[in-house]
Amino acid sequence: MSSLKIKATNLWGREVNKATTKARILAAYEKIAERYHDLIDHKPHNAYYDRPNTLKLLGEVEGKSILDAACGPGKYAEALTNKGAEVIGFDLSPKMVAFAQERNQNADGFFVHDLTNPLDMLEAERFDRVLCALALHYIEDWNPVVTEFHRVLKKEGEVVISIEHPFFEYNYFKSKKYFEIEEVSAIWRGFGGRVTVPSYRRPLLECLMPFTKNGFYIEELVEPLPVKEFEKYDPRHYKELNEFPAFMCLKARKK
Repeated sequence: MSSLKIKATNLWGREVNKATTKARILAAYEKIAERYHDLIDHKPHNAYYDRPNTLKLLGEVEGKSILDAACGPGKYAEALTNKGAEVIGFDLSPKMVAFAQERNQNADGFFVHDLTNPLDMLEAERFDRVLCALALHYIEDWNPVVTEFHRVLKKEGEVVISIEHPFFEYNYFKSKKYFEIEEVSAIWRGFGGRVTVPSYRRPLLECLMPFTKNGFYIEELVEPLPVKEFEKYDPRHYKELNEFPAFMCLKARKK
């Protein structure tokens, strides 16, 4: 009986820790939301590294329905709408959602939602594509998220993600436990102040298996290079990113 009590207590503590981590992530993004929105058009790692490579994986989107999961201030949605797509987006941060609505002049198309919760408000087989850019590394267990992506995609629909590269993270966080999923945190100084942002570092296999185990084929995996314009804004990181990737992009197709 005592061992059962100990196990339950440990599980409860784990859930509390996960809730605390999520609260810290939300607080960080609420704090930087305005500055993030102001910089998103030309911030090098977003504008000239992540976006061009991720948009390329999305391919031709005219007439397609796209779910922008963790939409941030709506820059991806803006780019996709301008290419003729129908976009619905959500984010954990209310401030980010407000900026997405403002940027896209579409108050009904964006809503506040936690990526780890089921998308019960969206019907099955609703979308041609799901986009999730630079967000999954804030989630410890990807399996329920990927399962929901599969549910809302049409037959042979595609999910495109970008994440921090697992090899980059292993080095950056000086990890000694490559094969584990571990909580880490980084200090960001590029948004008008110092903010600590927690996330989850994982090995490459744990970036792929949640898709292959939950009804997807991996179609493309990209270790991106920055576009030339990056160099004008940040020559040091432009050089570094041409030598070693910081992000990774992946496209998977629903079976």
